[in-house]
Amino acid sequence: MFDPCTLIVLAAGRGSRFRAGAGALPYAGVHKLAAPLGDDTVLGTTLRHAIESGLPVVVVTTPPLFDLARDSVAARDIVVLPEIGDDADPEQGIGRSIAAGVGATPKADGWLILPGDMPLVEPQTVRAVARRLAEHPIAFAQFNGRRGHPVGFASELYSELIELSGDEGARRLVARYPAHAVDCEDAGILVDIDTVLDLELAEGGAAWRAPAADSAF
Repeated sequence: MFDPCTLIVLAAGRGSRFRAGAGALPYAGVHKLAAPLGDDTVLGTTLRHAIESGLPVVVVTTPPLFDLARDSVAARDIVVLPEIGDDADPEQGIGRSIAAGVGATPKADGWLILPGDMPLVEPQTVRAVARRLAEHPIAFAQFNGRRGHPVGFASELYSELIELSGDEGARRLVARYPAHAVDCEDAGILVDIDTVLDLELAEGGAAWRAPAADSAF
């Protein structure tokens, strides 16, 4: 008996572009996921929308961000990985976060992957992608012909997902198996917070760029 699809929120990255980019001075020492967005933080907003989807939510993060994640979800739903240093081994990338989240929920009937720095993704988009996993091994949100997040993987891909590592994420799985586009009217699937400028645009709900290089694709 499988549990429902699980939404895995990835929050274990360094966020180095945010700290080093133009306009970063007011956020000195602040991780991008802890940066304020409206009445919440970037991660808090992402998690609020994730929870509103009605799916079980698991957060993969590092010790410095544990308390921030704990503000939104129970400790049992948080997977803590060692913090990645500036000289990190290339094996320690988005792939390890996906593998950790999937490995922590082996009975799920599929997994949706959502980066923690994508606070504008709407709950109904998450549900729409999850529904398509009953018919397709991989499904992803698409807006105006552009791929975005979340990206969903059916339970049959468990053994391959838990072996992921490095910055490639799940791109090789998307290339290997049929991937179904779920068209939506949610421009937020293309908006990630990598820089202070991204944060300012997100404040106004602006979707203006393609997914970042750490996309699950």
